[in-house]
Amino acid sequence: MHVVIFEGNHWTTFAPLALSRPVFCLLCGTSTLVEKAVKHTQATRVTLWVRPAFEAYCRAVVAPLLGVPVSINTPLDDEPALLLSGRAMHMARYEFPPAPAVVVDEEDVIRSAFVRAAGLGPADVMQRSSRWTDLLALPRCMQQTRLPRHIWDLIGWNEEAIVTDSIHLTGYVHPSSDGPYHLIDPSNIWISNDVKFAPGCVLDASRGPIVLGAGASIGANSVLIGPCSIGAYSTILPLAFIRSGTSIGPVCRIGGEIGNSLVLGYANKQHDGYVGDSYIGEWVNLGAGTTTSNLKNTYGEIAIPMGGTETPTGRRLLGSILGDHTRTGIGTRLNTGTYAGYCTMIAASAIAPRYVPSFSWLTDDGLKPYRPEKAAEVMRLALARRNRDWSDAEQNILDYAHVTAPTIEKPGHAQR
Repeated sequence: MHVVIFEGNHWTTFAPLALSRPVFCLLCGTSTLVEKAVKHTQATRVTLWVRPAFEAYCRAVVAPLLGVPVSINTPLDDEPALLLSGRAMHMARYEFPPAPAVVVDEEDVIRSAFVRAAGLGPADVMQRSSRWTDLLALPRCMQQTRLPRHIWDLIGWNEEAIVTDSIHLTGYVHPSSDGPYHLIDPSNIWISNDVKFAPGCVLDASRGPIVLGAGASIGANSVLIGPCSIGAYSTILPLAFIRSGTSIGPVCRIGGEIGNSLVLGYANKQHDGYVGDSYIGEWVNLGAGTTTSNLKNTYGEIAIPMGGTETPTGRRLLGSILGDHTRTGIGTRLNTGTYAGYCTMIAASAIAPRYVPSFSWLTDDGLKPYRPEKAAEVMRLALARRNRDWSDAEQNILDYAHVTAPTIEKPGHAQR
């Protein structure tokens, strides 16, 4: 079946992470939203409809992960196709409708549609053309996915997503009970190839699965509490404490304490400090002692600031949302419900403000702009430390984020 996964206009509610990737590349559970969609629909070919700035990124990074033929931003042909919102989170096998049909959410937002509509393309989605809104007239069918509205929805669903994903794992085995470690319920611990365990580590899967990707390394005397997921070639440092509900992406280095949080790839949190109920972007580096607050002293509902607007989250536990390539200095303290955009530097001795816009450099002298030329120079060095070259696709994303961030982070732009 031909499956089309599209971005719509609601991507702004997933900033700052969606400034540097399509929404469907966000992590929840053990995999990204797009990987879940392809697995649960059993797609035989996939088309991705994305913002033009991410075409090269999708060809270079996303397409090779999906295991089926992938095209980018091409219109529909004469074959039937299932159109799926890139925000949708799949947790079970998708049952195709027997005839053209549509799933519609409030405000006439199309979640999915099974259609034969040659010529329909990504511009129709973004511009809500008449060809796109005509789909609203199709017979309605029942939704089979969850549709997050904000980035913190993925934090709230992550523990459940890890459990659900573990049911559909392939290529994983259980570790041997005979080793210099302590396993609680090893039948609920899933490991891929070449996972390394140092002496004294404890893996407690009594409350939910623990999933360890290929080449992951678990340090001496560290403690992992399921449900949790550690990505391929990530390192959990000695004495680290990984609480339940945590997903770590690939090639990260994680120390200290972290709970109910998601960390995308190539991030560093090597030292002591607590991160809770947070979403951390790629290539983030948290300096020693960086700690997030995730609960208000009043135990009240937490709002996320974005420009001059406070957006209620409906959550009483929420830490920080940090965009890609954000860095913090040693001893940084991040308040409850902090938003730090794409490519920020936080190095202040006082508690950091709850809102730090993209391309900002915060010190005790105040907030200053972070020039994109300087940012690119630092990014190149960061990538080189992981044997990665700076590509045209990454430069295009930086340029796109620099132009786009002010338009969605400005005062008055509500995260609806």
